[in-house]
Amino acid sequence: MFGIGPLELVVIAIVAVLVFGPDRLPEFARTAGKLLRQVRQMVSNAQNDLRNELGPEFADLDLQDLNPKNFVRKHLLEGSDDYDDDKPVADLSDSAPQRLPAGQKPPYDPEST
Repeated sequence: MFGIGPLELVVIAIVAVLVFGPDRLPEFARTAGKLLRQVRQMVSNAQNDLRNELGPEFADLDLQDLNPKNFVRKHLLEGSDDYDDDKPVADLSDSAPQRLPAGQKPPYDPEST
């Protein structure tokens, strides 16, 4: 959860009790919960409004697909059996043609004729 471990949660709880006091802490937690619900509802409404405004062509729009990493994974690597999340995408720098110094001719390659 947000990269917070159990020890950090205990420290946050102790600081919250010291700052807000044990009598005001439940009221603060209720207010924070209401605020979180309102923010989630606003995000959900914004997504629904966006889908409605874009029309039926974009009815299956998922905002996570707009992330460039997810876009590449979905559209370019979809169906690739050898795709691995930990492996970088193809590095084309090794396959680029090499430039020769001025005046030097490339070596003869009998397979290219």
